Amino acid sequence: MQTQLEQETGLRIGPYPVDPPVVLAPMAGITNLAFRKLCREFGSPTAIYVCEMITARAVVERNEKTLHMMSFDEGESPRSMQLYGVDPATLGEAVRIIVGEGWADHIDMNLGCPVPKVTRLGGGAALPYKRNLFARIVREMVRAAEPAGVPVTMKFRIGIDDDHQTHLDTGRIAESEGAAAVALHARTAAQRYSGTADWSAIARLKEAVTTIPVLGNGDIFSAADAVAMMAQTGCDGVVVGRGCLGRPWLFGELSAALQGEPAPVPPTLGEVGAILARHAGLLAEHHGEEKGMRDLRKHMAWYFMGFPLGADLRRSFATVSSLVELGTLIDQLDPTVAFPQDAEGPRGRQGSPGKVALPHGWLDDPEDGTVPAAADVMHSGG
Repeated sequence: MQTQLEQETGLRIGPYPVDPPVVLAPMAGITNLAFRKLCREFGSPTAIYVCEMITARAVVERNEKTLHMMSFDEGESPRSMQLYGVDPATLGEAVRIIVGEGWADHIDMNLGCPVPKVTRLGGGAALPYKRNLFARIVREMVRAAEPAGVPVTMKFRIGIDDDHQTHLDTGRIAESEGAAAVALHARTAAQRYSGTADWSAIARLKEAVTTIPVLGNGDIFSAADAVAMMAQTGCDGVVVGRGCLGRPWLFGELSAALQGEPAPVPPTLGEVGAILARHAGLLAEHHGEEKGMRDLRKHMAWYFMGFPLGADLRRSFATVSSLVELGTLIDQLDPTVAFPQDAEGPRGRQGSPGKVALPHGWLDDPEDGTVPAAADVMHSGG
C-alpha cells in the first residue's frame, strides 16, 4: 500500500521519472563519473545524478579536459550535465553541440555558484539579478535543446544578498521561458554555505511557480531532513549536495525514507573501508591510478568523520598514493566499530558569509540585458 508521501510525489523532469524524487547536486571536483556511479549503486537508478559543472565556452571549443569531465558511465540514464556561462549565444551553441552529439539527456544551468571568480564576471549566483539577460539565456538553451527532447532546468539561490532577493522572479522567468524544472538552494550568495538554509523561501517559490516542478536544496544531511523539507515546503523533490560527501550510502537511506521503507543500518568502519576501496577503484578506472588517488584524498576526512582512527592512520589515508597502499591502510581499520552518531550532521565546506564580488555597476539596472565584458572567457570546466 502506498504512503501519502508516495502518492503525492511522481516527479518528472521532461520525459524522465525521478523516483524517488532525489537529485545529486553537481559539485566541482566531486561528482565525476566515479562518484556518481557509487551513489547510484546505493540509491535508485531512477534518481538523477548530475555531472560536475561544465563551462559552455569549453564545450564550444571542445576542450580536451572538459570532454573528459563530461564522461558518463555506460548505462547511466538520464545523463545529466550542468552548464555554466553568461552569454546566451555561447550557451545556446553549447547546448546545440551537446544534443547534436548525443552527450547528455538533461541539461541544468548553474545560477548558484557564489565563488568570487565566477560572480565577479556576472556568472553563477550574480546572473539572475539581470532579468532580461537571464530570460534570453533560458530561451536560447530551451530552443537549442527542444528538437532533441532534452529538458533544461535551472538551479539558483535566493538572491545576491538579503537586499537583492531574486528567486521568485527567477523561477517565474524560467517557467515562462520553457524550463522543465527549477531548484532553489535556500541561501543567498552572500551566505555562501554558512548559517542555515531558509526553507521557507522554497515554500514561497513553490507558490509562485505552479506549472513545473520545484526542487529544494540546502541542509539535507540525513534522510529525515529530506522528508522534513518536502513536508514543510511542498517542494516536488530534493537536491542533495554536501550531505553525501564521504557518505554515498545516503542515497539508499533517502530512497528508503521517501518510499516509506525501513532505514538501512549505517555502515560499520569495516564497511566504510570497503566503500572507500570501491570509490578508489572507480576513480583509478576513470582517471588512472595516480590522478585517481590524488582525487580520492579530499574524500578521506568525510569518510572517516567521527570515527576513532588516530592521528597517524588518518594522516596516512590523507596522503595515500596507490591502490596497494590504500588496501594496506584499510586492513588496519577495526571493522567492528559502529557508525558514530556525531557523523550524521553537517559536512563539507561551510565558511563564513561575505560580500559578493560583482562586475562594476552590476546592481545599477536589473533590466540591463548586456552581456558583461570578458564574462565568456575560455575555461576548462568547473
